[in-house]
Amino acid sequence: MGEQPVFLGPDVVEKYLDYPTLIPLLEKALVNFSSGSEGGVIQPIRTIVPVAKHSGFLGVMPAYSTVDDALTTKVVTFYENKTESEVPSHQATVLLFEPSNGSLKAVINGKVITDKRTAAVSAIATKLLMPSPAEVLCILGSGAQAHSHYQAFTQQFSFKEVKIWSRTREKAEKFANAVEGNICVCSTPQEAVTGADVIVTATMSTEPLLYGDWVKPGAHINALGACRPDWRELDDTLMRNSVLYVDTKEAAQNESGDIVLSGASVYAEIGEVLKGTKPALAEKTTVFKSVDLLSLPE
Repeated sequence: MGEQPVFLGPDVVEKYLDYPTLIPLLEKALVNFSSGSEGGVIQPIRTIVPVAKHSGFLGVMPAYSTVDDALTTKVVTFYENKTESEVPSHQATVLLFEPSNGSLKAVINGKVITDKRTAAVSAIATKLLMPSPAEVLCILGSGAQAHSHYQAFTQQFSFKEVKIWSRTREKAEKFANAVEGNICVCSTPQEAVTGADVIVTATMSTEPLLYGDWVKPGAHINALGACRPDWRELDDTLMRNSVLYVDTKEAAQNESGDIVLSGASVYAEIGEVLKGTKPALAEKTTVFKSVDLLSLPE
């Protein structure tokens, strides 16, 4: 029998996966993905299996990089209307294979990877697309992605003010008390968004909660939720009057309800901006729609 695969738990992943290490690797991965056959990344649209009885979904996300000779799959579950506080709404596991023979090399807790990868890619997009100066950060949501984005953004940027809103004020205040730094807890999404230069939407919303009429001209929005074609976070006005960037055009145009239902056109992938083949229009109001493009380990 072959060797047993290594298991890497969340504490190990947390220890070794920091943003200064992760961001340059993800910039490379995004460029390779957006380079087509030249970049050597094969990643089909993820398969989503509905678990209708329990209002859940199972997602399978395989990828192979010929440049890194890395073969991996992420398996993720996410559940709507979850009430059991001890069980996260999103759970993930990454399987790493030996590409030469298909044997399983490692089973890696994917929650920390997902949280940090998503925040790191948002930070990359924000660095390219945010207005100058950018002084006010707004976060809509208070879950794991809100926490990882707050951590990444306060490390990578120098905001003078951070505002947060959550569906319950209790959750927003709990978030504010759990992190370092001063945060303004807002009572409504409009209050939180007003005057913000950079906005993060990290919710499980199925209906628009961010409206274009509220958004400061020239602001940059990182939209993380609405990962199903019939879910929304952003309204039509915002989607149609902003320059839209994505991590992967094919997946975004098929999976993102914000794009599918608004009919908005994708301007560019972030990898194309990093390559220099498409410009970063930071003077415009911009939206980066993330659909969880999987980063490949080296």
